[in-house]
Amino acid sequence: MSSEPFRTQLAALESRGRLRHLIPRAGRDFASNDYLGLASDPMIGQAVADAVARGVPVGSGGSRLLRGNAPEHEGLEAKAAEFFRTQASLFLANGFLANMALFATLPQRGDLIVADELIHASVHDGIRLSKATAVFARHNDLQSFADLITAFRAEGGKGRIWIAVETLYSMDGDMAPLGDLAKLAATHDAMLLLDEAHGTGVFGPGGRGLSAGLDGLHNVITLHTCGKAMGVEGALICGPRIHIDYLINRARPFIFSTAPSPLMAVAASAAIDRIETADNRRDRLATLRQDAVEAICAPLGLPRPRSQIIPLILGEDARTMAAAAALQEAGFDVRGIRPPTVPAGTSRLRISLSLNVGRADVIALGDLLRRVAR
Repeated sequence: MSSEPFRTQLAALESRGRLRHLIPRAGRDFASNDYLGLASDPMIGQAVADAVARGVPVGSGGSRLLRGNAPEHEGLEAKAAEFFRTQASLFLANGFLANMALFATLPQRGDLIVADELIHASVHDGIRLSKATAVFARHNDLQSFADLITAFRAEGGKGRIWIAVETLYSMDGDMAPLGDLAKLAATHDAMLLLDEAHGTGVFGPGGRGLSAGLDGLHNVITLHTCGKAMGVEGALICGPRIHIDYLINRARPFIFSTAPSPLMAVAASAAIDRIETADNRRDRLATLRQDAVEAICAPLGLPRPRSQIIPLILGEDARTMAAAAALQEAGFDVRGIRPPTVPAGTSRLRISLSLNVGRADVIALGDLLRRVAR
């Protein structure tokens, strides 16, 4: 078989400034999602070391429905359900897999999924596997969500409505209007699917996320990834017991996947303990965001950020990647984001604030950005 089609497509990506490369970690961290600096937390590490010492295996040995179900998985799920104040939870290997499981499984034929147009790629892939109809609302536009639901009913749609958003958008740093969406969901007897990937640990009481005010509602399902502010790996789907049981029985990404390592379940359980008592870390991150307002946003004319994610939109792919390369060369790990991750014409530098840097780093980055952006 000829490899020419692949070579041609890679060359086309390179000509458009969109060819991706794996590069090693280097420089001051303005790229990771380790917002609270817990990825190297000694207390989480010690919990894993203690588990190894008492004989918890590294591998699960099979899917959860075969022999892969360990006490550590069940212990984590019970703790997560209590912490996130929901009936039940289910632990999967990562957020991408969890979103695929959710959207491929829960919405049924005849149902309607109304998703925000900027929702994560994993949701799009899950929707492709779903038997439900899917439409996309304008970003954070409540009226657009409402109009799409009304049109579905007007055309004779009888199925259930599933409203899907990210609570905090990873490439724009803005937040979904959760209160208004919850009211919309209640009006239409709809389910609300909330991806808390970038909100968990950083926002809400005890780090329970931006959806904390909606926890326990019968029509809310939340996804809390463990590989960002929690500092470990995996994802927790939290919601009513009936939906979790249905996923266990019908979600192919769960049924046919080898279970996550029991050690990672131990790590995630320890990470819940860490974020619950991490108000001081959240306060420090909020202070760092204020430092970024003064050192980066105000000088560059950017709006005041509502979160730890600050996009600097440069527009052109090549210009964005050249700017990212210049920053990396100067010792600042800032990554360029291009389509299809973001809409065409909005290539950007994604500045991610975490406790892996300090005020001096933010000020130095701001000085360099003013030169690079020009």
